[in-house]
Amino acid sequence: MNTLVGSKIRSLRKKRGLTQEEVADYLHISQPTYARIENGETNSWVTYIKPISELFDIQPEELLKQENIIISNNQQGGASTNGYVINQLSEKLIEQYEKRIAEKDKLIRELKNKLDISNKI
Repeated sequence: MNTLVGSKIRSLRKKRGLTQEEVADYLHISQPTYARIENGETNSWVTYIKPISELFDIQPEELLKQENIIISNNQQGGASTNGYVINQLSEKLIEQYEKRIAEKDKLIRELKNKLDISNKI
């Protein structure tokens, strides 16, 4: 899945005429870290799915969706062709995304509480 998402991100970046450095700067990460995302070497893209989606003006789900793939199985003689349409969305990745959002929301609440306490002092 990392390779699929990385490939989609690379394609979107190239369509926009952006460099890896420009996208990395937008995400506030280093270019090598961003390159690992595009190369499918890490799943850290999950952390950046929202800003990536905003940058490329797409819904986050679009990064996770596999394209419809038609697989033809031609038996010898070509008498039979079986077509299969595969369209999968990784539930595990969605769960990871939702978990990270919940963690982020919890951290925001904690920081707001600390800020409120420090403002009262």
